[in-house]
Amino acid sequence: VKFNNCAGNKGVRYDTNSLDFKVRADGTLYAAHHLQVPSKQLILVVTAWDPQTLGRWEAMVRFLVAEKSQHNGHKPKGRKALPGELVQQQSDTLLPWRQHQSANGLRRQKRDWVIPPINVPENSRGPFPQQLVRIRSDKDKEIHIRYSITGVGADQPPMEVFNIDPVSGRMYVTRPMDREERASYHLRAHAVDMNGNKVENPIDLYIYVIDMNDNRPEFINQVYNGSVDEGSKPGTYVMTVTANDADDGTTANGMVRYRIVTQTPQSPSQNMFTINSETGDIVTVAAGLDREKVQQYIVIVQATDMEGNLNYGLSNTATAIITVTDVNDNPPEFTTSTVKQPQKGVRTSVVSTRDLTASLMGQAGSRNWGGMGLPTTTCTHSHFSFSQPKGPRGKVQHFAAAVDYEMNRAFMLTVMVSNQAPLASGIQMSFQSTAGVTISVTDVNEAPYFPTNHKLIRLEEGVPTGTVLTTFSAVDPDRFMQQAVRYSKLSDPANWLNINATNGQITTAAVLDRESDYIKNNVYEATFLAADNGIPPASGTGTLQIYLIDINDNAPELLPKEAQICEKPNLNVINITAADADVDPNVGPFVFELPSVPSAVRKNWTITRLNGDYAQLSLRIMYLEAGVYDVPIIVTDSGNPPLYNTSVIKVKVCPCDENGDCTTIGAVAAAGLGTGAIIAILICIIILLTMVLLFVVWMKRREKERHTKQLLIDPEDDVRDNILKYDEEGGGEEDQDYDLSQLQQPETMDHVLNKTPGVRRVDERPIGAEPQYPIRPVIPHPGDIGDFINEGLRAADNDPTAPPYDSLLVFDYEGSGSTAGSVSSLNSSSSGDQDYDYLNDWGPRFKKLADMYGGGEED
Repeated sequence: VKFNNCAGNKGVRYDTNSLDFKVRADGTLYAAHHLQVPSKQLILVVTAWDPQTLGRWEAMVRFLVAEKSQHNGHKPKGRKALPGELVQQQSDTLLPWRQHQSANGLRRQKRDWVIPPINVPENSRGPFPQQLVRIRSDKDKEIHIRYSITGVGADQPPMEVFNIDPVSGRMYVTRPMDREERASYHLRAHAVDMNGNKVENPIDLYIYVIDMNDNRPEFINQVYNGSVDEGSKPGTYVMTVTANDADDGTTANGMVRYRIVTQTPQSPSQNMFTINSETGDIVTVAAGLDREKVQQYIVIVQATDMEGNLNYGLSNTATAIITVTDVNDNPPEFTTSTVKQPQKGVRTSVVSTRDLTASLMGQAGSRNWGGMGLPTTTCTHSHFSFSQPKGPRGKVQHFAAAVDYEMNRAFMLTVMVSNQAPLASGIQMSFQSTAGVTISVTDVNEAPYFPTNHKLIRLEEGVPTGTVLTTFSAVDPDRFMQQAVRYSKLSDPANWLNINATNGQITTAAVLDRESDYIKNNVYEATFLAADNGIPPASGTGTLQIYLIDINDNAPELLPKEAQICEKPNLNVINITAADADVDPNVGPFVFELPSVPSAVRKNWTITRLNGDYAQLSLRIMYLEAGVYDVPIIVTDSGNPPLYNTSVIKVKVCPCDENGDCTTIGAVAAAGLGTGAIIAILICIIILLTMVLLFVVWMKRREKERHTKQLLIDPEDDVRDNILKYDEEGGGEEDQDYDLSQLQQPETMDHVLNKTPGVRRVDERPIGAEPQYPIRPVIPHPGDIGDFINEGLRAADNDPTAPPYDSLLVFDYEGSGSTAGSVSSLNSSSSGDQDYDYLNDWGPRFKKLADMYGGGEED
């Protein structure tokens, strides 16, 4: 190959995309080792690059592989091929349907050739279309043959990547190829004659896209996280990083190699880790990992294709974060062996030993870092428990429980601290440390407390106001302080109680009622406060519960309050019972009885006992008039002493049907209306219905009369002028200056008498005698009506005495008399056999006249 960079080719280097071939500095291309080429042609990409300018140039080289003779070096008989034809045939012409001639001169059909794959480099710069190969049948010398290709890339998506000249059989690629999009194509070549008949069997064509190094390696993750124990030996596995290359993995283009670029920090050595160039496994390469010195390493890993060749390959980087995990190689130690700690005497508190600290070198929060404190004394250790050390230096805290200054004023403890995890193997040190702790208790003001809390007392309800119930006193635990305790109410929902402020004596402020809403399960609850006068003051609360014993202080109440019964005695009775707010034994069994006064109660009613809680009320007499009756009943409970109550039940007595149910009329009568009132109501209802019926009949009759009164002439057939009212106002002041008397009776007759004979305004009152109208022809013409209307229109327009256009016009004014003669004097000049069919041609307004006169002899 020859190359010229216009600078003398100084320092230019050559390379190929195949490991089987190399290029010398002079451009000579040679095989790197012995190899067998399976295909008829081989396409390589030669790259020239300048290390100084970093310029890169590519060229495609196609090798044509010559076949060795299969006849022991003897040349085939026949015409000797010209050198140009041989080169062309070997270079770009395929004869897949070649036929051989036998020794006796007869042609025999050989099986079809297996066409070698066609290699096309990806990312070719063209020009396009670019010829790949020429397909030809040796029958094209005898007949005209048309060639075509089918398959993916030709007539199937992606369409028209390849095409073929149907006459010459030259196949082209129409655009740059991308191996990552599709690595190969399978096409079929067809040969047919001009009539579309198959000349040769279809031949398979395999096209392979030659890979170019056009994709960088891509890491699966940009950041990888791994960990390794401190003190690990060289060769310890840490993590694996992986990068993928979209190029062909069987070639150098897709062969990725790894290396470590940088390590941060570079302590204790700049090469603490190494990476397997092929697998990406990161392992330790040096000793000295110490978490207490370096807790984390950041390693930059680079992946390069072309088998790691930095000059030709493409690279990418990722970050590996390696965390050094802690192992228990440092035991805890107390910084102080003896500590004195004052502490206030409280019942429960947190005692912080500020001066007792343990130095913990492990990782915070891990088992190697957390310490455990254990007291060694046996007399007072139950007062304390110990928490895990917190903070980088590990202060030990003691939680006090029930520490009382009046009981113990000081505590002597021995504390031991150790890691939760055992020390790592090979550490020759004690795994624990001890220290003495002296805790002195300081007295503080404690709140008074009630020894009995909640306190329960029992008494009967209804005790009078001012009764002493109990003494609810509190105790002050501060025996060495002279303090006074004062009492007050904190919660008293019903305000029934009082408490003595000095001695805590409880008295009643009102009568206690067990049936009150403030009582829950017969118990009344109140809360009291006891406070001392210490500095600062302290207080405590106590709850007093009063259980109230029931007494018979509530009389029973009759149930139900209303009932209904038939006016004649039958099985229809009223079940009655009673309700009592008290509890047993101050409730049932109840006694039900009727009072003796008034006497009519026992005369009309009777009570039958069912059991201790229920009885039946029924009629004693055979008939009782319908109505509402108030029946008094005396109900007595079983308390000691018993209480009674006279309750009234409203009983509605009504007529009943055969089933014992009240009828509708009976229900009304039972509501308090007599027979006369019911009859009056019914009569009023009948009268009201009658009035409504008469009104409806009158409306119907009026509607019928209105429909029966028909006009003699249909409004559509009326040829007279109709009055249309438009509600128009005057035209203003200019239209008001005229004499309205002209509308009633003109003073002079000149303007009327001087009018043209036969023409009269229909809005004037006829005055005087008018000339007779001329007799119309025997056979009228439709134009006569039009002439008559036009003459009247001209007369009205030329009349100076006519009122303004927006004045009231009176049409068809008849008056008390008429100047016209009797209509009966009108007769026909014909003999009676006149034809009136022409009336049908005058329009719908003359339809009725046509119907009247058009009948002829039939009428």
